[in-house]
Formats: sequence, C-alpha cells, structure tokens
Amino acid sequence: MKNISRNSRITFLLATAAIMAPSSVSAQQQDLDDVDITVTGLPPADLSGLPEGPEIEGFISARKADRMQVTSENGANTAIIVAEATEIKASKGFLGLGRSKLASDSLLNGLPVTVRTVEWGEGLVASQIRLRDKDLKTASMIRNGTAQGFAEQTAATEALRGRVGDIDKYNIRGTTNVYFDTGKWRLSPQAEQELCDTAAQAEAMENALLLVVGYTDSVGSQEYNQVLSERRAGRVVNHIQQACGWKPYRMLTPTGMAEADPLADNSTREGKAQNRRVAVNIMVSKSVEGL
Repeated sequence: MKNISRNSRITFLLATAAIMAPSSVSAQQQDLDDVDITVTGLPPADLSGLPEGPEIEGFISARKADRMQVTSENGANTAIIVAEATEIKASKGFLGLGRSKLASDSLLNGLPVTVRTVEWGEGLVASQIRLRDKDLKTASMIRNGTAQGFAEQTAATEALRGRVGDIDKYNIRGTTNVYFDTGKWRLSPQAEQELCDTAAQAEAMENALLLVVGYTDSVGSQEYNQVLSERRAGRVVNHIQQACGWKPYRMLTPTGMAEADPLADNSTREGKAQNRRVAVNIMVSKSVEGL
C-alpha cells in the first residue's frame, strides 16, 4: 500500500535530521569487547576436520581483529571468528557466476553476508563467507564517503549538505509509507517497487533529499520497538540506495521512532497494521521552489 501526502506529521523530527557525516562511522565501527567468545590458541589451518556449525545469514554489525558479529533478520546476534583458513568470496555476474576471493578487510560493517561455520572450542569459526560484489561496492562507497567527509564529492554536493543546516527551509513534497509484518523488517516486492518509484519521483525534483523514519505498533517493549523501528528504517535506506540508485549523500540520517506518532488506533488489528511502517519523505528546498 502506498500513501503520499503533503501533510506529514513528522515536522518535529526534522530538527534532528542531518546529512550522513563522519560521526556515523564511529557509530558503525562498534567493537566486540562484550561479545562472549572463548579463544584458546589459534584455529587450525585446516578447518575441514571440525564439526559443521550452522549457516548464518544476515549483516555484519560489528568487527574487531579476527572476530565479527552477524545480525540475522530475527535480530539474533552471532559472534564468529574469521581465521586464516576462512574463504571469503564475492559473487559476480549473472546468477552469481564467477567468484573472486577477497581479503578479510573487505568485511565491512553493514555488509550482507552468508556464513558457513564450523565448531571450534566453545565458539564458531567461519569456513566460508559469501557476499555480493555490488553490496561490497556500496558498503565501501558509504564508508569512504562518510569517513572522508565527502572529500571526493562535487561542489554541488557540498552545497547540498550545507543547506541542510536550517531544516525549516525545506518543504515536504510527498510521503510514501511502506508496511511490515509484526516483528519483521523484510520488504515485500510491492514495497520494494514503491520505494524505487518514490526515488524516481524525488530524482525529478531539483535538489530533493529523502528522510526515512521507521515506526512500530504497540506490541513489544519500548526498547525492542526502538531497535525494530531503526532496523526497518535501515532496510529501507539500503534498498533505496542499492536497488534504486539513490545517492547516499542525498539521504538525511534515518530515524527510528518506535511506537511514537501512530497513524491509527493501536487497539485494533487494522490500526496496528497501519502503524508498522516506514515513512519516506521527499524534502525540497523552499529556496529552490521560489518561496
């Protein structure tokens, strides 16, 4: 379901929105000091003799030295050791044909991965890590762009960032809502298409920016819903940038609002369904519009 409105109720959020900046890198580069992995010595050079562990699919949510944390779609975090024997592959081409072997420094935070594991001691060691080449390129672009302060972007991009300093000078030209199942942040095919349609609509507007805000219904604790709303917003941002071609520097920092600002009554099933949403807001400078 798609809902575009000029009268969005998120105006009070805009004062906290800002273009993705170097500070976002430190938030992503969390470490694994608190992750419980018992390590005695080094994993063997040949992992083939170790018991097979589970296959983990998700995104890399933390990295430190030879350890990484993978967060699955259900929110579960799995700590995994990356050994010298770990095979890291990126798929290329049609249906993943043709693969290139990568070094461990290609395992960037936020990168979607599928990890085959083996059991070693009380933990898991990655025997193979698979990722998509285009995901790696996108993750590298975002990391380099934020860490270097957009040094390689054009003067027009810098001017665009500068104008966000006074958010009151922007109008909301449209809002698209995409909806989610209870406790989930997976996008439906219909939602994916609607997001790309919104990106195309914004692309036709001069100097448009996108502000993404995630919400939940009232089911669950405030802490859980805060994380869930952020994950939904993050999934939408990733799709808009990776699948729809929207440039990261034209994206305002995504926000998770948990149960706040419901569209409908949370006491009904229908109302809850309307509140499990992410709002994508098209922002255009008033000065561009001649106001």
